[in-house]
Amino acid sequence: MDLLETGAADLGVTLDRVQLDQFRLYYGELIQWNNHVNLTAVTDYEQVQTRHFLDSLTVDAVLPDTLRRSGRLLDVGSGAGLPGLPLRIAHPDLNVTLLEATAKKTAFLKHMTRVLAFKDVEICTGRAETLAHDQNLRGMYDVVVSRAVARLSVLSELTLPFCKVGGLAVAQKGANIEAELCEAQIAIKSMGGVVKEVVDVKVEGVVDGAMLVVIEKTATTIERYPRRPGIPSKHPL
Repeated sequence: MDLLETGAADLGVTLDRVQLDQFRLYYGELIQWNNHVNLTAVTDYEQVQTRHFLDSLTVDAVLPDTLRRSGRLLDVGSGAGLPGLPLRIAHPDLNVTLLEATAKKTAFLKHMTRVLAFKDVEICTGRAETLAHDQNLRGMYDVVVSRAVARLSVLSELTLPFCKVGGLAVAQKGANIEAELCEAQIAIKSMGGVVKEVVDVKVEGVVDGAMLVVIEKTATTIERYPRRPGIPSKHPL
């Protein structure tokens, strides 16, 4: 895990031996499960370190210090647990919930949290459009993160309803996002958000760089949002 350890240090994240062993274990289980569950197309040991684990840890660049110690973080469209599980490994005091619509993938996430002995990580199976209306989840999170889920105009509707007022939604994006940001302004405002910053995180080994769009939740999302499953992607605001 040399690439991960060095890259994490560049981000200001120190990983000890126990944490690096947890990442090794994560890699092994990911590859084993990937033989029968479509979790990732990236399986090379070094590329998983950089394109999955290290890329997930770039989110740390915009996390408030208080969140790292005791905050609640939701990962929407978690898939193989990215970026939520790497962030939980890096910050043991972080309270993490992983939300994923595909039951086979949440089966892997449940298995992975058992293997890592993460008893405090919650797994939710279902669509964000539906679960965002659950009063146990709506408006309950300090930070909501998402990685390669949808365009920002759609993603805003899928993530911001979960945020507390004063909380953040962080979308991991690639380069050249100006047009996407522009088309998302109506959706972001409708969800009670405002773009706080766009951060270009430069870390050697992260493919194509990492852009983090940070949206602050400034007002409560009105009850009608998000709309029914599939509608946000078919008819973005």
